[in-house]
Amino acid sequence: MRLFAAVLPPEDVTVELGAVVDGLRRLPGAGDGVRWTTRPGWHFTLAFYGEVDDGLVPELSVRLERSARRTDPFSLSLRGGGRFGGRALWAGAAGDVRTLRLLADRAMAAGRRAGVTREEHRAYRAHLTLARSNRESADFTPYVSALDGFEGRAWTVGELCLMRSRLPVSGVPGEQPRYEVLARWPLGGPPGGPRGGVG
Repeated sequence: MRLFAAVLPPEDVTVELGAVVDGLRRLPGAGDGVRWTTRPGWHFTLAFYGEVDDGLVPELSVRLERSARRTDPFSLSLRGGGRFGGRALWAGAAGDVRTLRLLADRAMAAGRRAGVTREEHRAYRAHLTLARSNRESADFTPYVSALDGFEGRAWTVGELCLMRSRLPVSGVPGEQPRYEVLARWPLGGPPGGPRGGVG
């Protein structure tokens, strides 16, 4: 299974962001070489694990539950945006970003200790991907400028999620990856395992 740990914004936050993204998509040239993500796919990735053997998921889950329990709920909001070169456009985060980074570090460490993390550790940058380039590079400058004054409503992050990603296989243009929540753990919660099942 292709897995990652994430924080999911609540529906009222994604509705608000959706209105902003609708405006971005009306900008001149917004459809040229750019693939926009959609609300079901909006999340803050904390740690990407890649393809994980089914047999390692229970150990990963135990360690993620510990990471969640050790992290108190915290406030977060969406603010502004940026880009990764010409590859991706993203919305940024405001609020207690320090705790978000701490949770990301703990999720990455959980993967390492469970033997599933495959990427090298690098500094975490909180971002929610809005669009990707269909080509080698796209000019995201107008969209970053348009996001400059955006500040969304705050919410309390209360859980850590283990997500499964299913990549498009049909070859249909514009098809999006599908994401499924495998398990959720309350932040700062008592021991007792996830809400929802794994598998």
